[in-house]
Formats: sequence, structure tokens, C-alpha cells
Amino acid sequence: MLLPKRVKFRKQQRGRRRGVSIRGSTLHYGEYGLKALEPAWITNRQIEAARVALTRHVKRGGKIWIRVFPDKPVTEKPAETRMGKGKGSPEHWVAVVKPGRILFEIEGVKPDLAKEAMRLAACKLPIKTKFISRDD
Repeated sequence: MLLPKRVKFRKQQRGRRRGVSIRGSTLHYGEYGLKALEPAWITNRQIEAARVALTRHVKRGGKIWIRVFPDKPVTEKPAETRMGKGKGSPEHWVAVVKPGRILFEIEGVKPDLAKEAMRLAACKLPIKTKFISRDD
């Protein structure tokens, strides 16, 4: 499971997901990629599930890069707790994703295999995505 080793502040405010991704919107490492088309918070569990689907389909062939990292803590108050008494404790970690962000990259596999692997990975994510290649 992905999570930071340490953070400066334990709790963060929610923030806003406006605009498009400027950084991380082009392929840097691999031949093929999976690009986000919607804004979302993607949890560390969703990233891990997509990674497992990707690596299993390519049978551990090629090289895979994960271009997002869950560094934002999300707090929750316990169930059946009255309002007030401060902010809840950090429960899980999310990556803030804006449209245009590259989520995964892959190289060293055939185009049709890469496309199917990215489709399986996209099924594990809560947003619409698009398969892109360096040729485009």
C-alpha cells in the first residue's frame, strides 16, 4: 500500500479540484499511458488494485511506472459520533488527480497487450480515463 513515510502536518484541509493538470500531463518514461479525464481523489487501495491488474495482465513483462502518489490524508470521525469535538483521525491516503494527469505508464510490451492491460487497470479506478501512446 502506498503512503508517505512521514508528513509535515498530520491533517489537511480538503481543498478544491479546479482546472486541468499542468504537470504530469505528458508521457515521460514509457511508450503507453493512462490519462485521467475527470478530477477525483484516488485512494491508495485503488492505485494498488490498478497496479496489480496491470502487472498481472502483462505477466510481469515490460516496465511500469506509477505517476501518482497518495500524499493527502483523509480524516474520518468514528461512526455514530456526535458533531463537534474536533476533526477526526486520518483514515486513508489519496492522490489528488486533475484532468490530463498521466496515472500509469508502460513500455516493453506490444500495443494491443498494453491497451488491454490499461483497460483492466482503468476498471479499478473511479474516473474516466483514456489510453494514450507516444505515437499520437
